[in-house]
Amino acid sequence: MEQKFAAQLFTVRDELTKGITSTFKELKKMGWAGVQLSALPAGYDPNEVKEALQETGLGAAGMHISLDRMEDDLENVVKEADLYGTKDIVLPYIGEEHRSVEGYKSIKKRLNDIARKLPNYRISYHNHDFELKTEINGVSALEYILEPTQDNLVLAEIDVYWVKKGGQEILSFIQPYANRMPIIHLKDMSDDEKEVFAEVGTGKIDFLPILQWGEKYGVEWYAVEQDICPGNPMDSLNISYENLMRLKEQI
Repeated sequence: MEQKFAAQLFTVRDELTKGITSTFKELKKMGWAGVQLSALPAGYDPNEVKEALQETGLGAAGMHISLDRMEDDLENVVKEADLYGTKDIVLPYIGEEHRSVEGYKSIKKRLNDIARKLPNYRISYHNHDFELKTEINGVSALEYILEPTQDNLVLAEIDVYWVKKGGQEILSFIQPYANRMPIIHLKDMSDDEKEVFAEVGTGKIDFLPILQWGEKYGVEWYAVEQDICPGNPMDSLNISYENLMRLKEQI
């Protein structure tokens, strides 16, 4: 199962500015099997990323790509995906201008349009908690975007922290996305009133049933993302990795 554990690069965005290859080498030495490509330095060379992946043996656990790039630079996005050896293209965030009923409807349509252009790739949506605050057709905007129907090509990349932050029970919430969620985002929530980002296994989220569900229902990568770390992000990722390895033994 450890071959599915990936570090989300937004966690180490500052380290990446000092060196992509050196950061990848440190993550590989720590034990990670893959990285999810995100927050790469401005002006990065895709070939450098490819070479760093090849040199370290890290797998590419999908790419986080902005909506603008998906729509305006799709040819190069696909070239990058091919270069890195991934089929997963994920929309990680939408601005406030899209956070209305009509905005969410537009996002779903636009992502489906992109998915139809790329039948050999997978288009997913990564959530925060704000999508849970708008209702569309009797469900949250997030459930609307990810509706598990045959004609909806948008797959899920559920971030478990944000689901809990939005007041939902994680295991119940992810049930509809069985075999529709190739990548899941893991981050813990501190076990206090602040409920800030925490290392996996140190907070109030019970990850064991989530991992058990993932192994049963098609999760290919468990990507750990910690948006803000209390100290060195590498130390936080190491704690998360060691705790995931312990949890793996119980599955």
